[in-house]
Amino acid sequence: MTELADRPTGTADLTAQPWRDVPREEAGWIRPHLPALIDAMVEGVLQHVPEYARFDDPVYVEVVRATTERGMEHFIRLIADPDASWKEMHQLYFDIGYGEAVEGRGLEHFQNALRVASRTAWRYLAREADRLKKPRELAIRLTEANFAYLDLLASAAAQGYARAREKAAGEREQRRGRLLGLLLSDPPAPRDVLVEQAALAGWPLPERIAVIVLDVPPGTGGEGPRGLSPSLLAGLDHGRTCLIVPDPDRPGGIDRLTAPLRGWTGAAGPSVPLDQAGVSLHWAHRTLDLVPGCPKTREGALLHADRHLSELLLQEGRTLAEAAARRRLAPLTAAGPHRGARLARTLLECLKHGFNATDAADALRVHPQTVRYRMAQLHDMFDFDIEDPELRLELMLLLPVWLMGADGESA
Repeated sequence: MTELADRPTGTADLTAQPWRDVPREEAGWIRPHLPALIDAMVEGVLQHVPEYARFDDPVYVEVVRATTERGMEHFIRLIADPDASWKEMHQLYFDIGYGEAVEGRGLEHFQNALRVASRTAWRYLAREADRLKKPRELAIRLTEANFAYLDLLASAAAQGYARAREKAAGEREQRRGRLLGLLLSDPPAPRDVLVEQAALAGWPLPERIAVIVLDVPPGTGGEGPRGLSPSLLAGLDHGRTCLIVPDPDRPGGIDRLTAPLRGWTGAAGPSVPLDQAGVSLHWAHRTLDLVPGCPKTREGALLHADRHLSELLLQEGRTLAEAAARRRLAPLTAAGPHRGARLARTLLECLKHGFNATDAADALRVHPQTVRYRMAQLHDMFDFDIEDPELRLELMLLLPVWLMGADGESA
């Protein structure tokens, strides 16, 4: 009978490798029981872990048996030689965890199988130790060694599982980036290519999208905003963070997904069919570049291209608009900067308010009679009908262009 040195009980005497506390010669009586021990452990797993009970698949059952056998052989080897290598066993269980992740399963079933196998092994060894009249302290030390060994195997599997998940996440991000590039390509990628890439990226392909571009704030290292919804595709376009928003016309529109963008300066292009993503991207960039006050002085603003149509159209055709304004509104220039500006603002507000003098006066903060007096002057100045419905849109576009070039400001 093996003599075991007395030691105090409690947590202070626990070691990281409790198999070192089991006398090496104890491996001798355990080793002959290995075949029966493996049978009991495999039976326990197949009986108590339904996910592993694949009796109709002999290959799978044999894999479970082989894995269990290798684990127990290594455990007995550690008792005989506490310095035995862990490399092969760590790799085996690392690969098991990796495979569980690749197959799309969690580690719960595998961890449950380890616990069942460990309990079965402990009961078997404790029973045999009692039959052989081994000291009670030996059973305790074998139990500690058993559970510590189980923890190390579970840790190796968890590392493999985490590595597979990290790799899958990296591949998914690469595929999402590839999909973003295909959506924004010119000419657009074929529909079947988009469908295939969207499936690989795990991104449900919508019928309509909108594109957001963001100026990268200084001091961020070029990183985009954090906490974005996974439904958004994110990438870079011409040095700016670029986001693709699916189904922007749903209730809440773009705003429902853009809470993490607070503090960022950006612009959203219009909602477009999937094959016109480049159109939305173009107008998002142009809005950020052209809408007055947007890029630098309105930090934290997310502008919407379809809410700034007149400004964008005028900025895109600015030289033509300026030439047209000089010709069409020449009488305002002839009236002088101060008087011309007052009359131009009056005409613009009257156009906006359907030539209702009271509403226009409220906007200008003058008396309605002042508006009527100025309108009479305007009718006399121009050689065309300034209230002609066919000219209303043209005048509403040209008057802001003329006013931007006027020197005086007055109400």
